[in-house]
Amino acid sequence: MGHHRTGWGSGLLGVLIFSGSLPATRVAVQDFTPLFLTSARAVIAALIGLLVLRTLKQNRPARRDLGPLLVVALGVVIGFPLLTALALRHVTAAHSVVFIGLLPLATAGFGVLRGGERPKPAFWFFSILGAVSVAGFALLQGAGGSIEGDLAMLAAIIVCGLGYAEGAVLSRRLGGWQVICWALALSLPVMCGLAIMAWPGTLRGVSPSGWMGLGYVAVFSMLLGFVFWYRGLALGGIAGVGQLQLLQPFFGLGIAAVLLGEPIAWPMIACTLVVVLCVAGAKRFAA
Repeated sequence: MGHHRTGWGSGLLGVLIFSGSLPATRVAVQDFTPLFLTSARAVIAALIGLLVLRTLKQNRPARRDLGPLLVVALGVVIGFPLLTALALRHVTAAHSVVFIGLLPLATAGFGVLRGGERPKPAFWFFSILGAVSVAGFALLQGAGGSIEGDLAMLAAIIVCGLGYAEGAVLSRRLGGWQVICWALALSLPVMCGLAIMAWPGTLRGVSPSGWMGLGYVAVFSMLLGFVFWYRGLALGGIAGVGQLQLLQPFFGLGIAAVLLGEPIAWPMIACTLVVVLCVAGAKRFAA
C-alpha cells in the first residue's frame, strides 16, 4: 500500500512538471522554431543524462533492454514531440487538447498489453468519462482542426502511450531515471542531426525568456519530469497513475494564467472538478 501511494505521489509530481511545458513552449517558440526547440531540448537533456550516468557509474543496459529502450526513445523523446510540433502547424493548441485527453486511455491500453495489468470495469468508465470531459472542454474552446493535424496528433498519442507503458515496465528493472537517461542517450545522434538542420541563422536576438523556456523543457519536461513519472507508473500502476494526465491541461492553463496572465473561465473550473472526480474514481478501481 505504501508503494502504491508513493507511486501516485510521484506520478502527480511528474504531471505537475509536465504541466509547465506548454507555457514554457509558448514562450520559447517566440524565439525558436518548433523543430529546433524539439531537437535542442532532447540534446541538452541527453547530455545531462549521460553525465549523470557516467558520474554515478551506471552499468550499460542488458541486450534484452535495448529494444524496449528504443521504443521509449522513439515514443517520448522523438515521436511525441515531433508529431505534436507537426500537428500544431495545422491545428490550434486548444484543438490539440482534445487528443491529449485520450492519452490516459492510450497509456492504460498499453499498460494492459505490455504491463499485464487488469483494471476493473468501473475503471474504464471513469477513464472514458475523464477523456470525454477533457475533449469536450477543448472543443468548447474552439475547433481549429484539420485532417493532417488530427492524424499527426492521433499518431503522437499512440506512440506516447506506448512509450509511457514500455518505460514503466522497464523502470521496474532499471529504475525510472536510468530509463529516461538511456533512452535520451539512444536518441542523441538523431536529435543532434535534427538540431544541426534546424539551427537558427543567429542566436543574438534570443530573449532571456526564450532561453528560460528552452531550459525548462530541456531539463524539467524532457528529463526530471520523466524520472518521477516513470517511477510513479512503475510503483502505482500504469493504467491508474496514467489517469493523472487528465489533470495536465488544467494545471498547464493554471500556470499560464499565473505566469502569462491568461484568463481562467468558469467552464475550466467546472471541467477540472469533473476530471478530479474521474481520476479519484479511476484510482479506486485501477487495481
